Amino acid sequence: MAFIGEALISASVQVLCDRITSREFFDLFRQKKLNEPLLMNLTTTLLTLFVVLNDAEEKQLVNPAVREWLNELKRAVFDVEDLLDEINTEALRCKLEAEDQTHKLTNKVWNLLPSSRNHFYQSMNVKIQELLQRLENFVQQKIALGLGEVARRKVSHRTPTTSLVDEPCVYGRDEVQENLSKLLLSDDASKEDVSVLTIVGMGGVGKTTLARMLYNNNKVKGHFTLQAWACVSEDYNAVRITKIILESVTSKPCNTTYMNLLQFELREQLRERNFYLCWMIYGMKIMVIVITWNKNAASLMKNVPMQSLEPLSHQDCWLLLAKHAFRNENYSANSNLEDIGKQIALKYKGLLLAAQTLGGLLRCNIDSEEWNRILNSNIWYLPYGTTDILPALWLSYYYLPAQLKRCFVYCSIFPKDYEFEKEDVIQLWMAEGLVTQVDNGKIKESVARKYFDELLSRSLFQKSREFGFTMHDLIHDLAIFISRGFCLRLEGVESSEVKRARHLSYARGEFDVAKKFEPLYGAKCLRTFLPTSLNPYIFWEKDFVSKKVLHDLLPSLRCLRVLSLSCYQNVTVLPDSVANVIHLRYLDLSHTAIERLPVVLCNLYNLQTLLLSNCSSLLELPIDIIKLINLQKLMLGGCISLIKLPAGMKELINLHHLDVSGTKIEEVPVQRGRLKSLRTLTAFVVGKSTGSGIRELREFPQLQGKLSILKLQNVVDARDALHANMKHKKDLKELEFSWGAKDADDSQKEKDVLDKLLPCVNLEKLTIRFYGGTNFPNWLGDSSFSNIQVMHLSDCSYCWSLPPVGRLLALKELCIERMKFVKTISVEFYGRNGAYLIQPFQSLEKLEFREMPEWEEWVPSGSASGGEYGPDFPHLQELILNNVRS
Repeated sequence: MAFIGEALISASVQVLCDRITSREFFDLFRQKKLNEPLLMNLTTTLLTLFVVLNDAEEKQLVNPAVREWLNELKRAVFDVEDLLDEINTEALRCKLEAEDQTHKLTNKVWNLLPSSRNHFYQSMNVKIQELLQRLENFVQQKIALGLGEVARRKVSHRTPTTSLVDEPCVYGRDEVQENLSKLLLSDDASKEDVSVLTIVGMGGVGKTTLARMLYNNNKVKGHFTLQAWACVSEDYNAVRITKIILESVTSKPCNTTYMNLLQFELREQLRERNFYLCWMIYGMKIMVIVITWNKNAASLMKNVPMQSLEPLSHQDCWLLLAKHAFRNENYSANSNLEDIGKQIALKYKGLLLAAQTLGGLLRCNIDSEEWNRILNSNIWYLPYGTTDILPALWLSYYYLPAQLKRCFVYCSIFPKDYEFEKEDVIQLWMAEGLVTQVDNGKIKESVARKYFDELLSRSLFQKSREFGFTMHDLIHDLAIFISRGFCLRLEGVESSEVKRARHLSYARGEFDVAKKFEPLYGAKCLRTFLPTSLNPYIFWEKDFVSKKVLHDLLPSLRCLRVLSLSCYQNVTVLPDSVANVIHLRYLDLSHTAIERLPVVLCNLYNLQTLLLSNCSSLLELPIDIIKLINLQKLMLGGCISLIKLPAGMKELINLHHLDVSGTKIEEVPVQRGRLKSLRTLTAFVVGKSTGSGIRELREFPQLQGKLSILKLQNVVDARDALHANMKHKKDLKELEFSWGAKDADDSQKEKDVLDKLLPCVNLEKLTIRFYGGTNFPNWLGDSSFSNIQVMHLSDCSYCWSLPPVGRLLALKELCIERMKFVKTISVEFYGRNGAYLIQPFQSLEKLEFREMPEWEEWVPSGSASGGEYGPDFPHLQELILNNVRS
């Protein structure tokens, strides 16, 4: 049978062996008088099993006994991981306690003192012996199962230089798409209040892709006033679907759960919107596109146009496969690969999904030998009924490197049709220990992003919107099959299944009562406790959870790595028993009513991610937060009651991300770059005290994403702003400069400060608020800022003129408001350069002026050609003039 890549469990075993054989771990064993030979035997046994894992992973498809052997081995490996984590955590605790005592005792004296934890380490020896015996049993069983070593080959693990097709491209669907577009835009459709169109086809044939292409078609967008996308999953709930559509239309929360009220409100919203914008042309009209694989369900809707979507032709399959495999490059130079690829295309029976995933797989192995291995794999010939998974999807999974397999399979914890964000998934992977290796000094987070991008490029993840991603139903089925017994959804499972599970999620309800969680009381090995919601507006939900979950259940789940209580409105405190959950890496309390964090929380030394976003009642953080030495991400955005950070924050030397946007925090104590790992700092409040001045920003050249620099009026000397070194912060994409709302004390100083805050030309969005200078510095509007797409200028009350932003070639959105001294918009606004006048605003789509009370004259640039809004704005789509005198 052809080689099919590293086994899922391989990465876990490799990481364990690396940890056990590390000098640091051996020194710990020697220091604590743990049994070193026992440790060596454990390593040897793990390596003995390691060499047969690939063979076992392949044979499990046709041999249930091998599958059971592999599952039990996974459980044993997880138990070893838990044990080593427990030893590491105890060692870290002792180290921190010893450091606290250094002012009283020398290290030599401290080490001579009798340890109060001797019993702990003795018990570890016993547990290691028990685990070793379990693993040795697996060694004996592998012989009986006929498992042997499979020749290893290097699995490709390179992420493509460009991410594959953000915009869907499908061959062989042009005629169908054109016909459906005509139907959507036809006069006959507009005569009906509600028109329904059904697309029917087998799973993976491309129904959703086609519907999304129609949904995003510019002509369709222009024809319909409103659009809403709602997914009716297997656990269909009419109230939930109606709420999603209503909230999509209104962009507001909907708290009612009464169907009649929901339907009435939705009807009124649609009537209002259509009357206002479209009544004169079409009257009130709604077009519903229904996507289903079930022809019986489609046939229930009588007199409804039905479009059956047939499998792609062989030629279209090959073209789509080639597009993905060769990254849109010419494949004629690889004639040998073309012949093999066309034979592979015959095997997946015209399914679009199979073409996408196999294309992603082949792209990572541009080698005829590897393509032939895929073509001739026995997986194509698995007996019918062995699994319900498409062979093409099995191949896409099996050729993944082991690290990617672990990350992919973990995502089975999400429900079908769940929309997730990249950064959220990355934090979960890191918390679960699924990202361990570091490439060329890169931080784990960078490696995790690389993993995510590769899964996306292989079409195992799909882009659903600007920041959201999903898994296709069939790919989700694949992940569930592989993770069976380890990753579970709470709904509809037996207690016996939950007791052995490692990762668990559930649908968060409006009232989650104690009975719902009764099956979890035996789940002693659980690592993940994750409520989820299919509603994209989860931050509007106000849900409640039984207090028994907090006080009785969670403290018993001692192996938890991930704990989320997000959106539960009755979570106001955490019990002190949370200190029992010593493995915790990820704690999400966002959108709760938490007021204070218990001091014992700071004893969770492994904590990496603490999410407190929009905890509007949170008053303070514990002073002992300094103990969280592994904390990497702290999100406080929207904590409107929080006014101060503990001074010890500057000691969190591993902190990568700090979000304090939307808080009342007066100062951000970074103090001479003590937070050297910081990558994200959403807001820096310039203070007057030592450690919070503008100069402190010079120590963070690696800042990325968005940064707001607030209270710039506190800059004492304009030369300090130059030391912030903004020009060299190359990874910042969004930047805000803001002074206080009071009148400027020194207009010239404010201009000098802004002048010296010259940002990097990579910037994409710039906001300037409450600036007190009489004009803008020369860099603002300079054509070297060719990446700026959005610019907001507000409350710059002393400026007499606008900057030459017409030179910004990529500028798409410009908003200017409350600049009360501007009387004339002259040709300089368009970017006049001496006698030469460039074509201004080459990309501008939206221009907005608000509250400009003194504006009297708008001088055109005199440009020769243009679009709907004249020669000065050739691509403008939206012009807003609100409360202006002109």
